[in-house]
Amino acid sequence: MTIITEPTSRAAEAYAGARLGLFIDGEWREAADGRTFDVFNPATEEVIGHVPRAGAPDIDDALAAAERAFPLWRDTSAFEKSRILLKTVELLRERAEAIGELMAIEQGKPLKDAINEVKRVSGTLEWCAQETRRLYGRIIPTDVDTDLTVRYEPVGVVGAIVPWNFPAGSPMRKMSAAIAAGCALVIKASEEVPATACALAQAFHDAGLPKGVLNLVFGRGAETSERLIDAPQTRLIAFTGSVPVGKILNARAGALMKPTIMELGGHAPVIIAADADPIQAARRTSAAKWANAGQVCTSPSRIFVHESIAEEFIAEMVRLAEAHTVGDPLDPDTTLGSLINAKRVAATDHLVQDAVAHGATVAAGGRKVGDRGHFYAPTVLTNVPLDAEVMSEEPFGPIAPITTFTDLDEAMRIANSLPFGLAAYGFTESASTANVMARGFEAGILSINHCGGSVTEAPSGGFKESGIGRESGPEGVQAYVVTKRVSHKLR
Repeated sequence: MTIITEPTSRAAEAYAGARLGLFIDGEWREAADGRTFDVFNPATEEVIGHVPRAGAPDIDDALAAAERAFPLWRDTSAFEKSRILLKTVELLRERAEAIGELMAIEQGKPLKDAINEVKRVSGTLEWCAQETRRLYGRIIPTDVDTDLTVRYEPVGVVGAIVPWNFPAGSPMRKMSAAIAAGCALVIKASEEVPATACALAQAFHDAGLPKGVLNLVFGRGAETSERLIDAPQTRLIAFTGSVPVGKILNARAGALMKPTIMELGGHAPVIIAADADPIQAARRTSAAKWANAGQVCTSPSRIFVHESIAEEFIAEMVRLAEAHTVGDPLDPDTTLGSLINAKRVAATDHLVQDAVAHGATVAAGGRKVGDRGHFYAPTVLTNVPLDAEVMSEEPFGPIAPITTFTDLDEAMRIANSLPFGLAAYGFTESASTANVMARGFEAGILSINHCGGSVTEAPSGGFKESGIGRESGPEGVQAYVVTKRVSHKLR
């Protein structure tokens, strides 16, 4: 493993030019009471900016703006909606490198990955821009003197709350689908990564999105979320985050009979069957495991490999972990950046030490890297017992816990034994075994012979405690509409 300890000098200068503010009713503003959050560079632990902290008056202004904008946007033609969104796509692609640099600085992922994230979310928006013209209703055959139709109408004002791990990806999932469906929204993005979300909002504005359709705020989780949920203007709540917080928000929304979209945490199992190619499986598992330093809800995080191929698989996983260059996200040689904050470093190290205490072996990594910044070495643990905490708690960090199995049915049973069911992965050369996995895994996102997570054109969402509803694909836009049945007696 190579370590780049000296950060590049351009981070502070680049971030100093970033727009940080609340975007309400088409205008940038400070918080009414002047409060702010500090924004940190996780690679250096230095304060690099300050973002307004929205209070109740700011949130209420955003909700009022969305309520005013909704009828206008709802009644805008599908072609005009699509035109504005496609213009936003064009602007995002033009600005990808600049936005990606801000993302790498504030969130810690390598610059190339950050730029690719911006390009990827432009594709998400492009899909939704096209989907807005495909929100077809239907005609149902009935009596000759009656027209019976089904119409889909935007649900109204949406309150959205998103986390920090994908500073462009998480906000854009909500923005693109809700706006394409004809809704207006107030979105609370993470105060830890504000510049990226602000850049997205600016692109929508520059493309001609009417004021009030998109409102962006930053605030304390409970304080802001509760106000969004309780507000009479909001008709739907969309949240991405942890299972415990999702349960609290869903219960609060449910008490008001407000529907929710909950994209919650997981603990994705990977099963590598006896007939799989262990080297290919290790390379594809590794690519997904170390992406974003493991801070991905669909990251492979419980690895079950058949004992007959375990030695080859583990050796390749270790080789790939040790081949990473850990350090400054802006350095072009960096392949694994920082974790978001000190809390994540401590949580990662706790899981590693707990696994070792339960009998696991550290085959690679297993330590914090450097004296400055929130870096942790890509870690491979072997012989991890099932009672180790890392096998039941989502690590959300660069840990690959590996254990072996001899019976596929037993491996599937263990994989499904947790209350989570977001993503699952399997490797096999057998069509029959692949079918067993496809039918047997209790997860909403399943990939065979690779560890691909969410994609724009297909639905993503969880089973069990990993969420409610679906994002992406046609289902993602449809989640923001309500169904209206119309029966019209003609005579």
